[in-house]
Amino acid sequence: MMRLLGEQLGVELAPTVMRLDGRTRVELDGADPARTVLVESWARIGLPKPAHHKKVLTDALKLSWVAGQLEQRPDRLVLLMGDEAAARPFVEGSGWGARAIADLGVEVIVVTLPTEVKSDVATAQRLQYR
Repeated sequence: MMRLLGEQLGVELAPTVMRLDGRTRVELDGADPARTVLVESWARIGLPKPAHHKKVLTDALKLSWVAGQLEQRPDRLVLLMGDEAAARPFVEGSGWGARAIADLGVEVIVVTLPTEVKSDVATAQRLQYR
């Protein structure tokens, strides 16, 4: 997913660990070397369950907070997803979460996963809930 997003945005994205304020360690799923793009990703296929909303909202808050700690604010803060149905509540939802994500300046971007990868993720999800 990160590679596909990087190609789409024209940047190289890689997992990143930062030290903010000299002591706070933060891990991000992806960032470019210049820190112009910060990314948290979620590989869910299908509609999210209510408990999943907390994870996505926490990721949006994390991106916003990290951006505010940097000397130069990144151009883009991205919640990366691999499925339109999984992303829908965080983009089009009528709840406060979708509005908060947008107000924090966080974009929800969905990349089109290869069919085999999407199938593998869906299979892994089914196995988690047995």
